[in-house]
Amino acid sequence: MNMAELAAAAEAILFAAGDPLPIERLCVALSLQENEARSVLQYLKDRLDARESGLCLVFLEDKAQLCTRPAYADAVRLALETRKPSSLTQTALEVLSIVAYRQPVTKSFVEQIRGVDSGYTLSSLVDKGLIEEAGRLEVPGRPILYKTTDLFLRTFGISSLEELPPLPPDTAGQLPLPEETPAG
Repeated sequence: MNMAELAAAAEAILFAAGDPLPIERLCVALSLQENEARSVLQYLKDRLDARESGLCLVFLEDKAQLCTRPAYADAVRLALETRKPSSLTQTALEVLSIVAYRQPVTKSFVEQIRGVDSGYTLSSLVDKGLIEEAGRLEVPGRPILYKTTDLFLRTFGISSLEELPPLPPDTAGQLPLPEETPAG
């Protein structure tokens, strides 16, 4: 297959998948090496951008996803009769920031930094799909560890956690590293 045919096949696969698809799965489906698959995806991304398509290709760490362009979100939402997602409260943003910058973290670690109970907020962020369980800490009580999700990356328009803005110098030292570290 030539590049255009590979890009069309990748587009079909990503459309059918709906959710972020690991690039390695695309490699298997198209019999490509990872660097070749990334070239095909970049070609597809460039084609979608050049023709000002309503779709765009988004890279999420080691995954790719076809999405609607943010500029058309209101029209898509109206057509599908979905409500505009509720904005996050200041408390939710604080908890989400702690998880994003120090993941994986436990509920007690978040509460140590915030100084207040954060169980409800963590549950709310899990329900919204912005964070998820990342296993359990190997200490007595085996508390749940939390990490951000692909939806978190998409919501904030970043491809990986490395794209998070740096913490301001005056606050970086105020967020301690977790005293509890995951085993293994």
